[in-house]
Formats: sequence, structure tokens, C-alpha cells
Amino acid sequence: MLMPLLGSINAERVLIYILARNDGYARKIARFFDSDPDSIQKQLVKLENGSVLVSKVVGRTRLYQFNPRYPFLTELKGLLEKAYSFYPEEIREKLSMDRRRPRRREKPL
Repeated sequence: MLMPLLGSINAERVLIYILARNDGYARKIARFFDSDPDSIQKQLVKLENGSVLVSKVVGRTRLYQFNPRYPFLTELKGLLEKAYSFYPEEIREKLSMDRRRPRRREKPL
């Protein structure tokens, strides 16, 4: 939907995913949209270089989220929310439901 504006379907996927879940990493985003992790990673790096996203390392994973200091963040989020509202219901449900099972009690760290 936003591909003509953003120049890439993967850029749209990255931004929609991060809008819905607040953060994400390349492999998880690629798995969700069933796309190539390398192209998702390239978009994440491109958006971070443009100051749209910021990243932090958690363990061995680099998590990306929106840069709170990005000057057009509210406008970008508004545009993404509008595009998100046109997504099919099953994709919106799947995006909003982030299930993480708790760690088993006896499982070693």
C-alpha cells in the first residue's frame, strides 16, 4: 500500500511490524511476512541510517524501534496507522497478538 512512497515493500513491512509490536528484529519480521531475512535486514539498516529507527543489542539480537527524536515521527505513525487500518483483518490480528510462552521452571538459563 505504501510501497510507491517508501520505494520497497520490505520497508513498508518493517515499519508496519514495528508500529504494531513496538520493536522487532530482522529474522522475526522476515518470518512473519515470509520474506528474505537479508532484504529485511537491509531495510532495517537503511531506516536506521536515515534516523527513522534506532537499535539496541539485547543478548545476541539487535532490536529495532522507532527513533523518538525523529522529527516526523507523529506524521509517519499517522500514515502507517492509516495504512494498517486497510490491512486484512487476519493480518492485523496476527500482528497485534505477540504470544511468548513463559520459561519452564526447571529449564536452565
